[in-house]
Amino acid sequence: MRQTRVRNKTPANIQITAEQIIREACDRQGAAEINPPKSQITDAAELADYRLRKRKELEEQIKRTRWNVTVWINYAQWEESQRDLDRARSLWERALRIEHRNHTLWLKYSEFEMNNKFINHARNVWKWNRAVTIFPRVNLLLHKYLHMEAVIGNISGARNIFERWMTWSLDHQAWLSYVKFELRYNDIERARKIFDNFVHCHPKVTAWIHYAKFEIKNGKIARARNVYKRAVEKLGEDEELS
Repeated sequence: MRQTRVRNKTPANIQITAEQIIREACDRQGAAEINPPKSQITDAAELADYRLRKRKELEEQIKRTRWNVTVWINYAQWEESQRDLDRARSLWERALRIEHRNHTLWLKYSEFEMNNKFINHARNVWKWNRAVTIFPRVNLLLHKYLHMEAVIGNISGARNIFERWMTWSLDHQAWLSYVKFELRYNDIERARKIFDNFVHCHPKVTAWIHYAKFEIKNGKIARARNVYKRAVEKLGEDEELS
């Protein structure tokens, strides 16, 4: 038998490594895989069996990673998708007993109640315990609470939330949100009082300018002039003290 000889021993322009060959083989093998067809539930017994298996699976995940907020959220949202709202609510409460300082959980819980038209339950999420007491300075939570009260027409309740919010002397945007709220209901005098408190808590140039522009927009030129005068006096005093 004649032995085959390699006549051209110069290296090829394109080099192929063993790693490339193995990777290509694996890629082709993966592409050839056929995904099994999705199972379809045809009767109530199969649905009950599916739910039982799914709940066992999710409960096992909770046991393994009970501090993982995402697991709780996925479980509660799955129960909601099955329209078992009592179970979903129970899961939100269980999660909050473990992670009561996670404001994402509070937001998701309140959204669950609001989305399913359980307004009283949603209000309880905020009032009894609850989120705005544990997280008094998380603006997003307070905005959610305010939106909920406004949706149900509880204007005095929303106003009380704003008043409580302002006691913390928050940033400019919080005060301006309160002003916009009152202007939405055409209560100019209340908005003016808010601006008075605003410039008292934040005697900065931008706060005074917002106040003056508010008066100009409402056609009160004399009041706007008075605001600018007060601003000059106040800011001048601060300069002297510094």
